[in-house]
Amino acid sequence: MTLITTFTEKQREKQIKYERTVLRDLSIQMLKNSVKNHFGSSRIASSVLMKSGMEEACYDVAIEAYLLGARMSRFGYYGEQLRQVQVRCDEERKHLTDTLYNFILYWGHGMMDEGIHSESLFYMCEQYVDSWWCEGFQKGERRHKLRLH
Repeated sequence: MTLITTFTEKQREKQIKYERTVLRDLSIQMLKNSVKNHFGSSRIASSVLMKSGMEEACYDVAIEAYLLGARMSRFGYYGEQLRQVQVRCDEERKHLTDTLYNFILYWGHGMMDEGIHSESLFYMCEQYVDSWWCEGFQKGERRHKLRLH
């Protein structure tokens, strides 16, 4: 008897396999350093990040942004410029930025002032997501060039 699989199942298996290989390049230390570099200098964000679970949320968003960049790197390999590829996945990047920003605001209730502090936190979240997206894009593009995909 033959087992019938659908195209979407095969595609999902291939995507999971690729994500596992790409994630081998990441380390917990890289994630910790990135959180410190992006949010440690701001007194607002650093006070919120002291709560348990906040740092892990930043790690989750970083990993998602990294994987998104790695998935989109094939377009860069085939000739698109970095900015064109970023525009291609603007919606997903914006969603990740909003998720991190809203998570920090929610868990940092009472510590955040409205106005300029909130806006600067949003820009920090945006830079954090963009840096991890670019990191994943570069690693994925390198994997494509080395034919490791």
